[in-house]
Amino acid sequence: MIKAVIFDVDGTLVDSNDLHVEAWQVAFKGCGKEVTYEELHEQMGKGGDQLMPVFCTREELDKFGEELERSRTELFAGVYLPRVQPFPKVRELFERIKADGLAIALASSAKEEELARHKKNLRIEDLLEAATSADDAERSKPHPDIFQAALEGIKGVAPAAAVVVGDTPYDAIAAAKAGMRTIGLLSGGFAAEALRAAGAVEIYKDVADLLARYDESLLSAGKAAVAAVR
Repeated sequence: MIKAVIFDVDGTLVDSNDLHVEAWQVAFKGCGKEVTYEELHEQMGKGGDQLMPVFCTREELDKFGEELERSRTELFAGVYLPRVQPFPKVRELFERIKADGLAIALASSAKEEELARHKKNLRIEDLLEAATSADDAERSKPHPDIFQAALEGIKGVAPAAAVVVGDTPYDAIAAAKAGMRTIGLLSGGFAAEALRAAGAVEIYKDVADLLARYDESLLSAGKAAVAAVR
């Protein structure tokens, strides 16, 4: 019985993946490293703690890892965050989920201030049971910490009763480690095959497509289950 839906944010609810790639490219270049768009996009969904070691040696991380992360954070907040746009139909989807009696939480690898801005721009603050950011997890995706923290914010829901909605393979991998199933969205730029290979049980184009096909989605099972126990 589905009782809760946990949403990733970047690439899932807001169109930000390309902007994150660009911010990382500029930050890496400032530290003397050239990294391609394709290389960085493949790592979207991870936080800096998991992304930087892909491109930096242990010695480089010790030398300029903190500077790199700080530069990327400041650059994104000052230059790129104001350009992030919400995907259509997010509030409408959340309202549909809430009408079915399911709880909603956010689980993002973004910094707390970034997440706060996204919640406001999406107009969903009143529909959330919980919202966790990078500040609430020791390790970012593909580790399960952020989804486990989000679930802890929803009282009385077991992992098997929660569904994750995300746009990257790392969402699906992290969710599976936390004992949750994943609905994959193509809005973050990852191929359907990559999402399925990582464990996504359903694939939709974007939030609007999931809303349009809600009755055939995994989420709709929650409606009947909730009605049955009332």
